[in-house]
Amino acid sequence: MANILHTIQWNEQDDSLHTLLQPAYEITEHPLDQGFEAQVIKLSYAEGDLVLKIWNQQAKPDVGAQYQLLQFLFIKGITVSKPMGWGMLDDQDPVLLTTFDGTALTKMNKKKIVQTATLLSAIHHVEITESEYALLPKYDFVDYFFPDVATYPDISDILYQVMPMITLEQSCIIHGDFHLGNILNKQDRYSVIDWTNGQLGDARYDAVWSITLQKIYISERYAQVFRDAYLAEHPIAEKELQLFEALACLRWILLARQGGITVQPQAQQNIKQVIAQNPFLAGRNCEV
Repeated sequence: MANILHTIQWNEQDDSLHTLLQPAYEITEHPLDQGFEAQVIKLSYAEGDLVLKIWNQQAKPDVGAQYQLLQFLFIKGITVSKPMGWGMLDDQDPVLLTTFDGTALTKMNKKKIVQTATLLSAIHHVEITESEYALLPKYDFVDYFFPDVATYPDISDILYQVMPMITLEQSCIIHGDFHLGNILNKQDRYSVIDWTNGQLGDARYDAVWSITLQKIYISERYAQVFRDAYLAEHPIAEKELQLFEALACLRWILLARQGGITVQPQAQQNIKQVIAQNPFLAGRNCEV
């Protein structure tokens, strides 16, 4: 089988990738996932496994920024997949090559939830020097997390009422979409993957987005366990938690309307419950 790595125009690559690019080196492909924006392939070779993520051209990710961010986090000691290289296929689809770090978490329990909360807190506590800030991506919060929100006046009206109540602190590394599907387990070592939305941002939003997703997709009980474990290491005032939860709900509704997520009946029921309990959303017209 042809080595798919030979079909990539590499923009940056780790030194260890040179061996895999030798003409006679054998690599076997195992498709893992075909998502809306990208496909993921497991590449097996004699010494181990790698993961190749291929985005379609419509996705337009900044893969170079992801590669640099993963390098940064790996050096800082955060358990992320080691970046091996990034580049373009002949059709100009961008690709990212990393180490393979296990499978998604399943059969959750309190211990695992606490461990994931501790992992997110560790990401938010990564020390960044003044010179390193310039190397990390930073975006306008509303433009990035609420694209085309003006198309939905019921969402944008609430959004622009909530935003002035918050003073954003875009001063730490955030994942941008921290949920259990983006955490891998390999011999009890957890690694965080899919740093498409990684950037300098507000830790409060990152944490509350994760808590809200757990309320929607897992359970209120586990969301509370995660919340308590995270807040023990990274305190957030109650009003701020409620404000950022309002933003998280609005973003989830926006993604649902734009087709970015699949809305199951139970998830729809759960988001309604979260909205009803949030003082900044209760009684507002913001249906999925």
